[in-house]
Amino acid sequence: MNPTRVCVVGTGQFAQCFIPLFQAHPLVREVSLCDRLPRRLSTEAKRFGVATTFTDYRDALRSRDVDAVAIFTQRWTHAELALKALRAGKHVYCAVPAATTLEDLQHLIDAVKSTGLTYMMGETSVYYGNRLYCKEHWDTGKFGRFVYGEGEYLHDMSHGFYDSYRYSGGTAWKKTASFPPMLYPTHSVAMILSVTGARMTQVSCLGYVDRHSDGVFRKSASLWKNVFSNQSALFRTSDGGMARINEFRRVGVKEGRSVRVSLYGTEGAFEEQSDGAIWTSLSEPPISVEKQIRCQGVHSRSEWDRINVNKSLKKEFAGGFARIHQKYRTRLPKTFRTQPNGHEGSHQFLVDDFVTSVVQKSVPPVSIWDAARYNAPGIVAHDSSMRDGEMLPIPDFGTRP
Repeated sequence: MNPTRVCVVGTGQFAQCFIPLFQAHPLVREVSLCDRLPRRLSTEAKRFGVATTFTDYRDALRSRDVDAVAIFTQRWTHAELALKALRAGKHVYCAVPAATTLEDLQHLIDAVKSTGLTYMMGETSVYYGNRLYCKEHWDTGKFGRFVYGEGEYLHDMSHGFYDSYRYSGGTAWKKTASFPPMLYPTHSVAMILSVTGARMTQVSCLGYVDRHSDGVFRKSASLWKNVFSNQSALFRTSDGGMARINEFRRVGVKEGRSVRVSLYGTEGAFEEQSDGAIWTSLSEPPISVEKQIRCQGVHSRSEWDRINVNKSLKKEFAGGFARIHQKYRTRLPKTFRTQPNGHEGSHQFLVDDFVTSVVQKSVPPVSIWDAARYNAPGIVAHDSSMRDGEMLPIPDFGTRP
C-alpha cells in the first residue's frame, strides 16, 4: 500500500488535535498545512515541525505533493472547500458539518460519484462510548424494534465558543457566532441514525428566541439573520419510530457529556443524563453502564502541551478512551499510543478510518451518503423553525454503494 500525503486546511484549535495524528500514521508520507493567515500558519508549522505550507488553498490543490485534504475551517465553508478539492482530484476529510444546504449535499454526492475519490465526514459521535454501547446492543437485537430516540448537543456559548469564534472571526466574530444550531446537527442526529440505520423523513422544529445581553443572536448582527440560540425538533423516522433532537447554545448545563443519547425499543432501552447512563429491558433490571462508556485521560502530556486548546475545552478535547473502546483499539496503529486523543475517544479512530479508506480505495464508515443522512434533518429543521414549526419533508439522498 502506497502512503498518502495530507494537507490540513485551517490550523485552529480543532485542527491542532489532528495534525500530530496524521503525522504519526504509518500510511501518511507527509503532512502539509494551509491557512490564509500567514502568521498563524508560520506559528503552527513551527509548533508541529511541518516543512510545506500554503497560504493559498488553490496552490495546495494544484500541488502534486498533496493527495488529500483535511478540512478544519469555519463550518459554513466546508462544502465549498470540499467540492473544490474533489474537482481538483484530491480526497477529502471534512470536519462537521458537511454542508449547510440541501443543494450542496447533492453537489458533494455528485462529485464523489463522478470522481470516485474518498470523502469522509469526521463525525466524532460515532465513536463515543454511549453510541458504541447502543450499537452493540442494537446489532444483537436487545432493543427490539425502534420506538423513540433522543439526541442532544448541549453546548452553552460560555463553554469555549466565545473564544473559538473570536479566534476565527476577528472583530466581526458576532456576525458568524450566530450560526443556527440546527445547521450543526450531526453529533446528535448521528447518535440515533448510526445505530438504527434508518433515516429521518419529516420534521417539525421550534426555535428559542435568544435574550442574552451579548447580542450574538440578533437578526441585525447575524450573517444568517438568526435569532434562535436553541432549537428543538421532532422527527418521524423511516422505520416507523420517532426522534427528538435538541441543539442548544444557551443552556445551564456545564458538566457531563455535551452530546447525549437515549434510545427506546420494544424490548430494551438506553437512558442517559448528565450524571450517568443506564441500560434496562423487559428481562432484566436497570444497570448503570457509566463505567463502561466514560473516557479516562489516556494521552501524552508532552503532546498535549504543544496543542493550543482553550482551557475550558481541554477536558473535552483531551479525553482518552473508555473501557468499551479497548476491543476496537487493536486495529489502531501502534504509533498512536503516545499521541493525543479527544472527543470521547474518537480522534484516533477517525484519522485511521480516513487514511485507511484512501489507501485501500474503500468507502469510509462516514461516507458522503451518511453525511447527507446526518446533515439534511437539521437543515430542514431550521427551515421548519423559521416557519414556526411547520411539518416539512426531508429528502432521501440514498445509501452508500
